[in-house]
Amino acid sequence: MNIIKIKDRHELDRRVPSMPWYIEKFINYKLPDLSPSSLLEYVRDYEIFLSWLLAEGLSTATVMNLVPLEDLERLHMDSVNNFRMFLATRKAQANGKTTINRKLSALRSLFHYLSQIAEDDNFYPLLKRNVMAKVEIKRAHKAKDSAAKLEGKLLQEEEIAEFIAYVKEGYEHDVATNKQALYAYELNKVRDACIVTLILNSGLRVSEVFNLNVDDIDMKMKLVHVYRKGKNDDTFKTPVYFRLDAIQAITDYLSIRSNRYKPAKKEKALFVAMANGKKEGERMTKRAIQELVIKYAKRFGKPYLSVHKLRHSFATDYYLQNDLYKTQEQLGHASPETTQIYAHLTDRTMSEAIDKRLES
Repeated sequence: MNIIKIKDRHELDRRVPSMPWYIEKFINYKLPDLSPSSLLEYVRDYEIFLSWLLAEGLSTATVMNLVPLEDLERLHMDSVNNFRMFLATRKAQANGKTTINRKLSALRSLFHYLSQIAEDDNFYPLLKRNVMAKVEIKRAHKAKDSAAKLEGKLLQEEEIAEFIAYVKEGYEHDVATNKQALYAYELNKVRDACIVTLILNSGLRVSEVFNLNVDDIDMKMKLVHVYRKGKNDDTFKTPVYFRLDAIQAITDYLSIRSNRYKPAKKEKALFVAMANGKKEGERMTKRAIQELVIKYAKRFGKPYLSVHKLRHSFATDYYLQNDLYKTQEQLGHASPETTQIYAHLTDRTMSEAIDKRLES
């Protein structure tokens, strides 16, 4: 089991006992089919919902794990609509349409299980009335809409090489007067350039980069082995190819990894960092990987870039040279509908390229 899933499984085991018994029953039912990470998201969504029930006086219970099934049966559509409004407007963290739909979908899954699958001792459904069956969850974004939001926010063609070059050497000139920033850059530039180069030549997700181990790399075949999102098989890693352009960056980084970061012999992580006060390098966190991309992006003049937008940048460039299904396989999308976004993005890219050619 990869590191993220191990951590999420521990967190899931910690949180589930604070849930009502029927939610614990649902989580155990789903455990063989869904990853611990997905189930942990379910539990977090249920915590928000149950806390809201208690705060609104819609439950007879005083604590979350004692909310009875009967309280769920008595819910009206008005209550569901009020919960939807709460998610959209709550002060602590207002949610967008996609997040709201995901939380409502989590509730629909629970209510469906309780009303259609789970039974009591007399073989009757645990939940006699399912208000969530009436809730229609519309898809918040179509591929075309998502593509429109990404236009102008990705690296295109020569910008990909320019950004990699900037991380390798250009950043140094922009922080030349800042001794602390310059020291950190000199220490980590080979590693950082390797991370950026690999993402822009493979389309890996941040979680996949984070989970990479040294022995996951096959330089001869130009591929890395990763745990793919959505696949709950912890015994199999998916081979993902990277372009020839990434080989030198990986080679350069591996040549300095041990001496520069001094990881313990048992540390398998490909990308490591030396934390303050530590004598041995440890696996970089996902947040650290995200932050290093943002740091370089801001100085490069593209402050909206993130690891995910680097992935989109690769995918758009890759799709220009391949078909939809090859792009889907390379990115690890479960459905070709998700990959359709790059068809819309490349339509615009090709249109602009034709215009440039006519102007010249």
